[in-house]
Amino acid sequence: MNIQNIMAQAQKMQKEITKKQEEIYAMTFVGKSEWVDVSMNGKKMVMKIEIKYDGDINGEKEMLADMITIAINDAHKQIDKEIEQKLGVYSKQLGGLM
Repeated sequence: MNIQNIMAQAQKMQKEITKKQEEIYAMTFVGKSEWVDVSMNGKKMVMKIEIKYDGDINGEKEMLADMITIAINDAHKQIDKEIEQKLGVYSKQLGGLM
């Protein structure tokens, strides 16, 4: 094996991984629950929370908190799925090191 070829392949793979990561970071994911939509970017940062509940929130604070949690978890699952789809192949190539 030629070490220069191995290094070139590693550098190419790193560029591909970085490009895919940047694509994911730029995406918007919307997690949903019955009362709430949460928009997050691919870095799992909350960008926007939209409360769709029309009732009196004061009487439903605990339920609203649960709905926000559900929506955030939904967005996280979507992001994780996208990461697996775009970067999972590299993890397999590296024997699970990622």
